[in-house]
Order: sequence, then structure tokens, then C-alpha cells
Amino acid sequence: MASEGRGAESAAAASLSALLSGRVAMGDPASVRDELCAEMRARFGIPPRQVRIVRAPYRICPLGAHIDHQLGRVTAMAIDQAVHLAFAPAESPEVRLSSQSFPGEVRFRLDQVPPHSPGDWGNYPRGAALALARRLALDRGLVGVTSGALAEGGLSSSASVGLAYLVALAAANGRQLSPLELIQLDQEIENGYLGLNNGILDQAAIVASRPNHLTVIDCLAWQQRQGGPAALESDYLEAAGLRVDPPAPRLPPFAILAAFSGISQAILNTGYNLRVSECVEAARSLLAAAGRVVENPRLGHVTAAEYQAHRNRLTGIPARRAAHFFGEMDRVQAGLHAWQQGDLPAFGRLMAQSGHSSIDLYQCGSPPLIDLFHILLETPGVYGARFSGAGFRGCCVALADPGQAEAAILSIRQRYAARHPDLASRAFVLQCAPDDGLRWLEGG
Repeated sequence: MASEGRGAESAAAASLSALLSGRVAMGDPASVRDELCAEMRARFGIPPRQVRIVRAPYRICPLGAHIDHQLGRVTAMAIDQAVHLAFAPAESPEVRLSSQSFPGEVRFRLDQVPPHSPGDWGNYPRGAALALARRLALDRGLVGVTSGALAEGGLSSSASVGLAYLVALAAANGRQLSPLELIQLDQEIENGYLGLNNGILDQAAIVASRPNHLTVIDCLAWQQRQGGPAALESDYLEAAGLRVDPPAPRLPPFAILAAFSGISQAILNTGYNLRVSECVEAARSLLAAAGRVVENPRLGHVTAAEYQAHRNRLTGIPARRAAHFFGEMDRVQAGLHAWQQGDLPAFGRLMAQSGHSSIDLYQCGSPPLIDLFHILLETPGVYGARFSGAGFRGCCVALADPGQAEAAILSIRQRYAARHPDLASRAFVLQCAPDDGLRWLEGG
């Protein structure tokens, strides 16, 4: 970072080096590496010894639906499905990328980054290049191949791939980024280049998660600390509202079910940004009633006491959005207690309540997605479920008894296909497990 001294750069490098190098990928990293190295040789003539691979997992949010952008408290886990980016530094400032999931080749110079182009998968590396260039000089581009089959599925694929590009571009230019920098830079990609008004849930979950732990993000505390000293160690992240809670000793094992309805829609073409503005309207009204003025108001700036005192001033849509926010904040708090007590059934019931609030008060979810949500809740072995991602596209997530997961998946698929035969060929259910966060693939 141009404004930082060498000591800060060393701290940043050590921080991400520990983050990336101390982890072992779930699944079969050797076969993933072999496949991507073969692609790099076939497409760009790069030998395997020159290839590095970043693994950026997808994430789920068990509790804390639609409140990170309002500076609420949210929970998350990384899962064992991921984006991989195989790359090698280029000798020039040119970036060349191909994808196993999307057609065509992305090609641009770091000193001539094209503007945002709706629907183009090249938006993510271009956004990463622009965000990173504001902090350090980028002299070398890269060549690379991405893989990741769940793009636009509601599991934060955009944040995953954005983080992978940030790590790779920094490495190609002799830098490593701290967890703090990664979260900030990826939010710049999403908020600035892509125009999505989301919070830090996705980025923080992907960077910080640990297997079988619950990542807890206090988005208001995070915002309040961003103007302070830019310390780079993990204790700063915890002081800034980001922590990772281990499972209680008596927490039963669980599987994560990711159920896809077959509907796919880019998030910017949904009502996501409209809902954010509706929440801001509610926050502005409540703060005015409390006699406070806050720059860039969010519902997280409103205290629970202020909400109770002035909630009757809200009507219609703002009243619904505020009721969802404060109800979800209460559910997150109760969920943290259930997690610490090892009470997975109670945690699951709170997930179900969150899902109902998303439908009734936040008013998101297509009819097929709502049907899928109810099917999950009615399935034996499922503790709880809710929409995943923005809730406008096609994915639900559930926590389930692993001993009943296989039978649950079969039942879910059959019942959903009977209700929506037109979507059945594109719908599927994955059994996933909690995973580690952002890292180099073993051997990378």
C-alpha cells in the first residue's frame, strides 16, 4: 500500500501468509490442481511449476438475513464448495483469463481497465484490478483459469471470485494482502464497480471462517473501527466486530444442504438495491423521531429502545423492513446462545423463523423458492432452513442430521419436481460441510 511503511507491509504479508498456508483443503486438492494445471498448459502454455492456485469457498448465512447492509450482526460459515483460480504472473501489465464455467476469454491491460459491462464475467477481475490499483502500483498482470460451478447460486460466488482475483493480482505484483485489506477491497469491487449496495457478510465469511465454527460479524462495530488505526493482526479483526466461535462440546454433527430451485437471475436485476433503500428510509424516519441525525443512516444506527419508542411512526413498507431487521437481530442473539449451548434444534427453529420473516416482512422470494423453503422445513432430519444469498434468486440452505441427509435430499428432489416439473431438470440439492476460508490450494 503506497501510504504504508515497510513494517505495515510485512505485517500484512505475514497475516495472509499464515491465513493461506496453514490450511488443508477439503476434498481432493491434488486432482483439482492437476486439472487446472492441465488447463493452464493447454490454454496458455504455462508449465505446472509456475502455477499457483487460490481456493475461495462459498459461504452460507444461517442467521442474519438481509441485515449486514444495515449494519446488523450476522452469522456465517464457509462450505466445501469453492471457486478456484489457477494463475501465473505475466511479464506485462496484461490480464488474460479463461473459465471452465463461462465462455470466451477476458483480456485487458491494468492501465486501461474497461468499464463495467452488465452480465460479463470479466467484471470481477476488472473490478479487482481497479480496487487494488488504488492501493498499490500494479506493474504485472497474470494469466489464469477459473473454476466454480455455483456462480450466481446464492452462496456468494461473486465475493469468492473477487477475493481470488485480489489475492492473485497482489501476488503477481509481489504483495500479500491482510484479511482487513481483502475485506475492504472486495467490498469496493461490489459497492463501487458492480454497483451492489451490500455489506461485508460475504467477504468476511470467506476470509475468516474455520471448519465447524460459526463466524460472527458485527457490521456496525466494523464500520465504526474503519476510521481508526489500520492494525492488521487478527485481534484487530475481533475488536472490529469479527470473531469465529467454536462449536459447543455437545453440539451434534450436522450437514449443510444447499437446495437450488432452478431459477437463476443476476442479483442486480432483482429488488436487492430497492430493499436497501427501503431500509434506509425506515432508519432515517426512526432517527428523526429520536432527534438524531446520522450521515448515511442505516437501521443498525437505531437502538432497540429507539425502535420500540418510535416504531408506531412507521407504516407500510418501511414498517415491515424495520420489523424484519430488529426481529432478525433478536434471532441472531438467540442463535448465538443456542450455538454456545450446543442446541442445534433451537438454532434450526430460529433459521425457520428467519425464513418466514424474509417472506412476510422483507418480502423476497419467488413462488418456487418459497415452495422449496417449505418443503425443506417439512422434511424429516432438517433442523431449519432459510433463503440463501439475497433471497431473490434460487437457493435455500438448511442444517440437517447427517444420518438422514441422503433420504432428505431424495425426498426434497421428488417433492419439488412434483410441484415444479418445468424447473426439475435444473434443480438440485447438494450436501455440503463447513469448511475453512480463503487459502492457497495445497501445493500452491
